Amino acid sequence: MRTGLLICLILGVLSVELNMERHSEEVLAKLRESKWASFIVDFAEVELGSGGALTELVEAINQLIDQLEEELDDIHHAYSRRTDEHNRDVTRYEQEIQDADRDIFNGEDFIDNVLIPQKQRFQDALAQLKTNIEENRRILDSETVNRKKQHEQFLSNIAEINEAIGAVDESLGLLSQITNPSLVQFKRVQTNLGRIQTSFQNHSSFAPIIKALLELATEQNFADQGSVSQLVKIFNELRVQFVDTLNQETADESSAETKFAERVAQLEKEFAEFQRAVLIKNSEIAANEQKLGETIVYVGQRKDDRATLQAQLQAENDNYASETDLYNRTVAEYNKEIEISKQALGLLTQPSFEQYVKSKVGI
Repeated sequence: MRTGLLICLILGVLSVELNMERHSEEVLAKLRESKWASFIVDFAEVELGSGGALTELVEAINQLIDQLEEELDDIHHAYSRRTDEHNRDVTRYEQEIQDADRDIFNGEDFIDNVLIPQKQRFQDALAQLKTNIEENRRILDSETVNRKKQHEQFLSNIAEINEAIGAVDESLGLLSQITNPSLVQFKRVQTNLGRIQTSFQNHSSFAPIIKALLELATEQNFADQGSVSQLVKIFNELRVQFVDTLNQETADESSAETKFAERVAQLEKEFAEFQRAVLIKNSEIAANEQKLGETIVYVGQRKDDRATLQAQLQAENDNYASETDLYNRTVAEYNKEIEISKQALGLLTQPSFEQYVKSKVGI
């Protein structure tokens, strides 16, 4: 310190109890024991012995006190500014930490209560759509198989009906050959009817009816034309029924084919809608995954920010604490120097001190 020499000197002087009148020799001896007090005595002796005065020393101490007090004011002002700066920094750090806490809370809440449940809903909806698509294809395949079986049955029915119509037409042809019943015609007709019966009876659902009529025809002896006419009438009526059945089968097949085509169109439309819904749901899942990833990264960044801010706040508090300790020690030192300087000034301005010194140097 700039005032170290004077302070040590004054401390030495202040340690001696001065009683100029009663203990001058004792006081001088005690002053000589201190290097810095001895310096003051020597300085005073030289100054006074050369005809000078202690005015310059007093003025120097006054200037020193003024300078110390001015510097102390500067230290107070600097510390006040530093305190304001510290308080602003602490407030800013604490606010930014609160902002980070809020962002982290909101981000984690958004993840836990929005994005993850939303992701689960999207996945469940996608799974349901896939189930719907599988069911749609299963129904289409099943109905296609059933339609194929129905069509095959239709073809089989048409074949049987045509076969029955053919048998009836053949029987009518044979019966029409009988004009004047004779043994030869009778035998030929019976033979042909028996052949039709044998070849037809195992190939059609109409076989029992045809068989019964053929058996009736083969049992007739065609003795009169009336019997032949009656059989012809029965066969013609049966043929009409077969033709009606054929037409109904054809109409039913056409209706079934139309309904099947409409059903296929409906299923394909549903399938296309399911496919579009899958594309939309996949895009929603992708957007959800992206948002989830971005939010996780954001929360991680905010946690890093918070940790950095907390470290900066701790560093600021530590620095301020160190600066406060230095400030307190510096202020204490300055106050001590100022107090010692004032005590020294008071000592030097006492007339008894100057008389004491003069008496020792024989002035």
